[in-house]
Amino acid sequence: MNKKLLILFIAAIGLGQAQAEPQPAQAGKEHSHDASRSPQDMEQKWKETLAKPSLAITAAFDEKGRLWRVLARERHVLVSHSDDGGKSYSQPVKVNHEAEDILGDGENRPKVIVRKGVVYVSYTQGLAKPMTGHIRFSRSMDGGETFSQPVTVNDNLEVISHRFETMAVNDRGQIYIAWLDKRDLSAAAKKGEKYAGVGVYYAVSDDNGASFHSNVKAADHACECCRVAMAIDTDGTPVIAWRHVFGKNVRDHAVLRLDGKSQPTRLSFDNWEIEACPHHGPAVSIARDGIYHFVWFNNAPEKHGLYYAHSTDQGKSFSSPLSFGNFKAQASHPTVLSLGKRVLVAWKEFDGEAASIYLMHSSDGENLWSAPRKIASTSNTSDHPLLIGNGENAYLSWNTAAEGYHLIALPEEAQ
Repeated sequence: MNKKLLILFIAAIGLGQAQAEPQPAQAGKEHSHDASRSPQDMEQKWKETLAKPSLAITAAFDEKGRLWRVLARERHVLVSHSDDGGKSYSQPVKVNHEAEDILGDGENRPKVIVRKGVVYVSYTQGLAKPMTGHIRFSRSMDGGETFSQPVTVNDNLEVISHRFETMAVNDRGQIYIAWLDKRDLSAAAKKGEKYAGVGVYYAVSDDNGASFHSNVKAADHACECCRVAMAIDTDGTPVIAWRHVFGKNVRDHAVLRLDGKSQPTRLSFDNWEIEACPHHGPAVSIARDGIYHFVWFNNAPEKHGLYYAHSTDQGKSFSSPLSFGNFKAQASHPTVLSLGKRVLVAWKEFDGEAASIYLMHSSDGENLWSAPRKIASTSNTSDHPLLIGNGENAYLSWNTAAEGYHLIALPEEAQ
């Protein structure tokens, strides 16, 4: 493996582990690493990453208000549900009966979506070589009592990186899964050619998850280890956002409607030039008013920290970025939820002793914002925060090592 990929690997693994620590280096900023470390060191680091317990929990409500959770434990993906607002949960059900390595850090967590009684689950299976994986999918047709044998969604089966998947389901029952894929990098390397970053690929199921069409490349030259974000537009078209490699090595963000005809548009112009992946992807939310809402992190010399922007023309243009969060307190990993005209943004900060989740909201759709308010904290390790909606109500979904899983109804003024 060449020196650049070694640096990228060590950086991605280090930040993937540090995401849950209360004292990370400046969020999203690469640490210095010894690029002379051997392949054996990398393989050992990868094994440790695969074996490390995951704090990542993803939660979602179905149409009837039942809360569903998915997490990875002891090489299995587990799904449970709650009918009392998260006070108690059903016995977890295994998605994969045969044990496999599951990638479960904050950027690369299992996902769950429930529509019309069908439970859809996606996750990334870690393979033997460092930084490699396959995108996996399973469904339950009996309300989460049993799950189908997981299938591999990526149709390129090289032992390379197919990771950082995201999933969405539209009202037509179409399932979309998008991910970061190194097949083009692999092909270029075999020809002795250069290829910046990785490809963004996706697959679609039109039969409720019984099968998927062939993989489609959405874009070339994405950043290697930052999560892909996805939301469904009002017409049923998925919209994805990701950190992209622009020019020589500027790692800003791009947006694309997966309608088969749109082209990627540049979301951020922070001009962060960095020789490794920040392991810090964007988030997107689209409500019934059709406005796209985005949040992201960048660490460019002149423009750094957390930002929010929206689009009223399906991603053709964007509002001027709004800076938020305390950069000196390592503000990181923002999440956004739009419920009609109400828009909520949450993120994590660290004050030297505790990691806290902060919230701000807008009641007019994106213009006037409340002052940030602390809504949760922990002095121990924690997962990234997520905002989820149940009808017109919004919740913080957050897991901590000391206090356990939180499902916090957001303050009335944010509703």
